[in-house]
Amino acid sequence: MKVEALLFGGVAVFFGGSAALYGWWSRDPAGTAVLIVAFGMAAVVSFFCAVQYRRRGIRPQDRPDAEVADATGPLEFFPPHSPWPVVTAFGFAVAATGVVYGLWLFILGVGVLARGVLGLVFQYATRGR
Repeated sequence: MKVEALLFGGVAVFFGGSAALYGWWSRDPAGTAVLIVAFGMAAVVSFFCAVQYRRRGIRPQDRPDAEVADATGPLEFFPPHSPWPVVTAFGFAVAATGVVYGLWLFILGVGVLARGVLGLVFQYATRGR
């Protein structure tokens, strides 16, 4: 993850410098805001990769002497039957339709979408106990 952290750090520096120069030179608030957001997103990814590298150390993919079996680990649990992806998709569809037809439909869709996302997140919250 060290290489990824440096790569995204470089991207963040590029977008930060571009935002500063563009904002100073053009005085365009919209383009400057977009470049600042791009800087922030690249900085967040770089920070995440750096933290993961510090916590876990070097990965098997980064070692030249590593074998394929070194990167294997336990497989995660994937639920066989879950209604929450359908509820989430329906909530998103209703919310997107609400953008066109009215605030009341958008709010209803966001409520259904939130319930679907919460259902997905907490579906197996007590599974490990």
